[in-house]
Amino acid sequence: MDAVTLGLGLGFVFGAAARAGKFCLLRGMKGLMGGGDLSPLRAFALALAVAIAGTQALNFLGLTDLSRALPLRGSFAAGGLFIGGAIFGLGMVLANACGARSLVLLAGGNLRSLLVLLCLGLAAQASLTGVLAPWRQALQLGQISPEALSLTGLLRGFGLSPIIALVLAAGLPVLILIWFARPVFKRPAEAFSALLIGLCVVAGWWISFTTDDPFDPKTLSSISFVAPVGEGLLWLMLSSGRAVAFGLAVVGGTLAGAFLIALITRSFTLESFTSGSHSLIAALGGILMGFGGVLAMGCSIGQALTGVSTLSLASLVASAGILAGIVAGLAVMRQTTLGRSSSQ
Repeated sequence: MDAVTLGLGLGFVFGAAARAGKFCLLRGMKGLMGGGDLSPLRAFALALAVAIAGTQALNFLGLTDLSRALPLRGSFAAGGLFIGGAIFGLGMVLANACGARSLVLLAGGNLRSLLVLLCLGLAAQASLTGVLAPWRQALQLGQISPEALSLTGLLRGFGLSPIIALVLAAGLPVLILIWFARPVFKRPAEAFSALLIGLCVVAGWWISFTTDDPFDPKTLSSISFVAPVGEGLLWLMLSSGRAVAFGLAVVGGTLAGAFLIALITRSFTLESFTSGSHSLIAALGGILMGFGGVLAMGCSIGQALTGVSTLSLASLVASAGILAGIVAGLAVMRQTTLGRSSSQ
């Protein structure tokens, strides 16, 4: 099968799992900072453990080639990645969802998420090639070209063998993540959803590798949502002149999978905004996620899950920025009336 068909199927599984398990990093961070339920954060940790273990196993067995993966580019702007991640994280708090979660909520009838996604997609395209591109370029600070692009490469620089470096770089984090995630296994639905989402990331790398044209090799990718959502808006307007790519197929599949689960669980309910200020905050959140996600080269899924599965140093920097933005955003929201205005 081709990449588009496989992308639709992959997105379908991702969307169904994310809807069934209410998968959301922001929910987990709210629980952590508010002393509440840590299950969403534990579920994210489990998905990340599966993604890292599976992705590294695929690469070790030659079933993918992470040296061609987008997160492992030869150089990166460390400052820009962190700033972009922080902007994205702040946008998540304002929108009360990331791009992936917004798709899942929209599939369940949440019209607030439609506004968020429209603003996210427009801001992403404007940041890539439009009026926001100069701002993005100005914030690409701290350009570095390290000899080691991943944790594995960093450890090998200390003279460790490739196997030992891989065990330490991947095996130790996976064990820590699984230890932290243990209580979520008492919630089978959340645990199974997290396992599926982690496997979706792994499958994405395999699909990208196996469907690539050997005579025209391209940068490998897996699940991400910021740029594909922006691409989706262009495709809706210019479909006759644009081919459907893997990322866009994943977005469509995510909507379909989440919609099916919403119907099966009878949770499909039309929802809208409660006030004008609520609309404004959600729109601002979408804009920040679109701009920040492009600057950070990914989102809470594309970097903090998919990117980190490659053990990329760039992805770790961007993910740290996302977490910092979420923490700062939640802290500010608690001290203002914005928290009450934007709650969903």
